[in-house]
Amino acid sequence: MTTTDHTPTASAATHPAATHPAPTNPASTHPASTHPAPNRPASTHKPTTTPPLTTTTPPPDPHPQKLPLAGLLALATAVFITSLTETLPAGLLPAMSADLGVSESATGQTVTIYAAGTALTAIPLTAATAGRRRKRLLLMAMAGFAAANTVTAVSGNYTLTMAARFIAGVAAGLAWALLAGYARRMAPVHLQGKAIAIAMAGIPVALSLGVPAGTYLGKLLSWQVAFLVMTGLTLGLLGWIAALVPDHPGRPRGATPPMLRTLRVPGVTPVLFVTLVFVLAHTVLYTYIATYLEGLGMGGSTDLVLLVFGAASLLSIWIVGTLIHRRLRALTLAAVLLVGVAAAVLATLSHSPALVYAAVTLWGLGWGGAPTLLQTAAGDAGGDAADAAQAMLVTLWNVAMAAGGVIGGVLLGLAGTSSFPWTILLLLVPVLLVVVISRTHGFPARRTATDQ
Repeated sequence: MTTTDHTPTASAATHPAATHPAPTNPASTHPASTHPAPNRPASTHKPTTTPPLTTTTPPPDPHPQKLPLAGLLALATAVFITSLTETLPAGLLPAMSADLGVSESATGQTVTIYAAGTALTAIPLTAATAGRRRKRLLLMAMAGFAAANTVTAVSGNYTLTMAARFIAGVAAGLAWALLAGYARRMAPVHLQGKAIAIAMAGIPVALSLGVPAGTYLGKLLSWQVAFLVMTGLTLGLLGWIAALVPDHPGRPRGATPPMLRTLRVPGVTPVLFVTLVFVLAHTVLYTYIATYLEGLGMGGSTDLVLLVFGAASLLSIWIVGTLIHRRLRALTLAAVLLVGVAAAVLATLSHSPALVYAAVTLWGLGWGGAPTLLQTAAGDAGGDAADAAQAMLVTLWNVAMAAGGVIGGVLLGLAGTSSFPWTILLLLVPVLLVVVISRTHGFPARRTATDQ
């Protein structure tokens, strides 16, 4: 789905002159013309010149020193809707499959087609809309989600459902092309990382609350109701954005470096590689989590398992938001290792429901902060080309989502669900190696002052 210090600083400390004006000279408030001095010998009197009192109101600070929470929470809700729209079928595969008259593997491709729509459009839309005002683009993207989710809810035809999911993916390509940069521009430089963490919190909230709630609604009422609820949330968000999210202009023509040149910036390629393979490893299992749990005899606990995963993800993003400004490398290594340990437990000890829950908790702790870590790393590495690096990250993220749905479907047909954890372990080996060797650029041991 990007750069700077995340340590909160009080505005008084940042602008002491603005908040603690210099003391006024008492003499300047009582000029000699209003209080004549008594006659004194000329030899004892030396006139003094008192500078006139001037009152200057400091100009408004164009860079506010605190986070605009109302606007950032609206962006987080947009991230929530884009993430939930993408992953909602994961908890609804059996019911959707039955109603659409196709296999669960084919229904899993509703995630793939969505991701494909995003992957195909993120970079072109970033280039085409670079000069457009940000607020209008965000409103257009969210309106696209409302339309696509409505069509998905009322469609009983697999082909029409896939078309609606592709349109939703295109809307996501437009949204993801601007969301991280939007969050950065709404915050002061030293708080941009925290701003991104708040906006990206929509991802673990979607996983912790959205997918379990959608799964529960699917069981209680129908999967169609879950998608209609998404439409209602999106309509509410459109009003929120219109009222409380500040607008920002686009970038001047030629301000964004070409994509290929950005790939030559040190550190960008390692971050993009880690994004592609790490997201692929996660998606192979997550897309088919309901089917995987059915294979373990835990199909009735899908919503609870997803709730545990999401709660751990929320804790993860809080930890990442607190420490990322000085521990990005350590947090990234920890994320990869936690997901790896979780996969190892699922591969070898999945006969125990308690250990499955333990593994899912580790998985959530490793995965929850990953979007913030990877987007921050891309922004740090990209520097002046941060927007181009973000567009490529969004594209590869969704390429990985699409590929995860396809690979998971193939594995499901050829080797069954037990192959999913072993596939994750295999994919995480090169991810860990790249993070380890990219200690100078990409995932540096020490971030530079400009990054902080």
